[in-house]
Amino acid sequence: MCVEIEAKLKVESLQEIAEKLTALGAEFLHEQTQTDYYFDDESATLARTDKCLRLRRQLTGRDERTFLTYKGAKEEDEFKKRREVEIEVTNADSAEKLLSEIGYERALVVEKKRQLWRFRRCSVALDELPSLGNFVEIEGPDSQRITDVQRELGLTDLPHIPRSYASLMAEKLGR
Repeated sequence: MCVEIEAKLKVESLQEIAEKLTALGAEFLHEQTQTDYYFDDESATLARTDKCLRLRRQLTGRDERTFLTYKGAKEEDEFKKRREVEIEVTNADSAEKLLSEIGYERALVVEKKRQLWRFRRCSVALDELPSLGNFVEIEGPDSQRITDVQRELGLTDLPHIPRSYASLMAEKLGR
């Protein structure tokens, strides 16, 4: 089990951030399309306890991979910090059937386009979500590195968004 530490920031232009990353010498890794299927039981136990069970179909070029991820409740931190367990699955349909058999049904679907960069030992994702807008996620090994990358990108004046995309989308849909 690992701990995910990230800052999520809403931005107007992803192009400006990509240009800054290029100018700073960041490494562009690839573009992806991600479709995230969030699961919960009929009582919405996971959502109510700030936890998450997600099946992600990720397309990078022609390569499609699927990941099943559990995220625990957020921990006290200046950034979004939570325990995460993730495994790659080879059959998304079978994984979804398994979840259904143990009482979890698809509750929400979130699609996004993502540009992934590597900078100062951090992963920087430039996310475009059609219904929610543009976001930058900076994930790193510790809070200080994330703060440093945020400063170098000129994003220190933006508030951190501690909520997940699923939570933001559910709110937009009125759930």
